Amino acid sequence: MKYQPKRLFSGTAIKEGKTTLLHIKSWINMTQQPNEQNNNNQSAPQIEKLLVDDPSHFQFHAAYLVYSDTFDAVTDAQAKKDLNQNLEDLKANKIDYETFYLNISHYRKLDIPRQERFSMQTQRKKDWRKKTQRQERIKRHKK
Repeated sequence: MKYQPKRLFSGTAIKEGKTTLLHIKSWINMTQQPNEQNNNNQSAPQIEKLLVDDPSHFQFHAAYLVYSDTFDAVTDAQAKKDLNQNLEDLKANKIDYETFYLNISHYRKLDIPRQERFSMQTQRKKDWRKKTQRQERIKRHKK
């Protein structure tokens, strides 16, 4: 049964001429809700990150680093179970590395590089010399 908070009111009537104003304070009684949250947290077991890294095997070590970063970024329990299962399958050679990366790719958030417009202003060497000489001349005579 879901707890429904009780809304409580208290107030005083203020009479001004022909109209009556009511100054009301309201608050919600939330005494039972924290207990329900504690019960929900205890019933859901925490899924822990697997510690099966093998630094001597480069490909597996790289896959484990990707798994570790993805596991830390994901908050959903089912996603963490899937990540653990994929790493266990990779460790047992049930799947290959390509399949592993394909399976966990939708949990990863990768920045996709975008092609942006780039403009570069060019000038001939003669124009550049002319411009710098003019700037130096102005700078020299400003003193």
